[in-house]
Amino acid sequence: MNDTPRSPAQAPSRRVRRAVGKGWKVVTHTLSSAWDHSIFSKAATAAFWQTLSLPPLLLGLLGSLGYVGGWFGPDTVEIITSKTVTFLRSVFSDSVVDQIIEPTVEDVLRRGRADVMSLGFVLSLWAGSSAISTFVDSIVEAHHQQDHRHPVWQRIFGLLLYVIFLILAVFTMPLVALGPTLIGRLLPDAWFDVGSRIIDTFYFPAVGLLLLIGLTTLYKVALPKSLPWHRLLGGAVLAGVFFLASSVILRWYLTWVAATGYTYGALAAPIAFLLFTFFLGFAVVLGAEFNATVQQFWPARATRLEQWRIWLAEQSARDPSPDSGPVTNLTRRLTSSTTIRLSDLIRPGDRQPESWPIDGKPVESDAAPDDRPALHDHTAPHDDTAPHDDTASHDDTASHDDEAGGSEVPPAQTELLTVEAVSPSSPAARPSPESPDAAADDEVFHQVSQSPLRKPS
Repeated sequence: MNDTPRSPAQAPSRRVRRAVGKGWKVVTHTLSSAWDHSIFSKAATAAFWQTLSLPPLLLGLLGSLGYVGGWFGPDTVEIITSKTVTFLRSVFSDSVVDQIIEPTVEDVLRRGRADVMSLGFVLSLWAGSSAISTFVDSIVEAHHQQDHRHPVWQRIFGLLLYVIFLILAVFTMPLVALGPTLIGRLLPDAWFDVGSRIIDTFYFPAVGLLLLIGLTTLYKVALPKSLPWHRLLGGAVLAGVFFLASSVILRWYLTWVAATGYTYGALAAPIAFLLFTFFLGFAVVLGAEFNATVQQFWPARATRLEQWRIWLAEQSARDPSPDSGPVTNLTRRLTSSTTIRLSDLIRPGDRQPESWPIDGKPVESDAAPDDRPALHDHTAPHDDTAPHDDTASHDDTASHDDEAGGSEVPPAQTELLTVEAVSPSSPAARPSPESPDAAADDEVFHQVSQSPLRKPS
């Protein structure tokens, strides 16, 4: 065995190697789990439903904005549309924005907001929620919780998430689009130039941070057995970084393809849009797999609500009463600090009742009243309030409640020798203190007073 002490410089290197090894295990496990869950198939499914849900999404979003646009100004919808198209140009390619997204937006705006109250808008909610439902299914399967929620309810749950997303987006997008302009109006003239540069610098990072918060919230609410919000932030960051990197590479690839002369004709823009949505779905599923891997390597404590549910289930399932429901049984367990025992309720020497009401059900005694032996419980409570006269005469054959804890019924075949009680003040009661055998006499006297004398056979 090598007992050579390690130098202090070796400790950081060992920690670095250990961290690198652990990180490599996380990466390999994430990729293996994503492959086992068919991440390419799920990303393709998400891309299809995102493409199919784009017109209903824009119809619901822009149509709903028409109702609240007047609260923020006369041209709120047009400003939001312009800001959104400008932001999408930094994510998608120009052909996708010019040939798919912008024409669809203009078509929705021309129809106005009357379609919001129509049957077509209600049907668009179901079609638009298909992409959200696909993401929910992928997130739940990544965490192996697909058996905790019924498939029909999960589809309805995806629809509810989509409606909540539309409501939040209707009130959030005007603030995001008009926020820089409103802030610029509030700034003094001396601070306008500096404030404008700060707003222009941090505007898109702030929008990206808002999207990360939304994706992390989706990771949390999609799970039947949720995890703490901060434990899911890593997957959202990974998904955002992966999608931005893939969009940059895809834009470069599409530019190179257009420069070389290779073209798909009229299908070029739809194919490019499908590729972008494919990588978006791939990023969301990959982030969910990463969160599941982190949870497997470093399990998080259950939330307080989950701990409360588990505790209630355990208390309800422990010693259920057949005549009471789980709520009554749980209430009985919560209100009773200790377990009720008959030996704590019956005093020594008392006759045990033939029935004792516990939980509303009488307890039948096993033995007859005459055949039942007397109780011997030295720990049972006794009445200390009764007066004790130390000068009174004591019967040595009587039971001492304070010492023995109860009376004992002797066997029938044993005869007792009656000993006459002697007053403690009598000279014959105790030997003289001056006697040399006083200690021995005290011991004999104590034994005689504590035990019944048996007549020799």
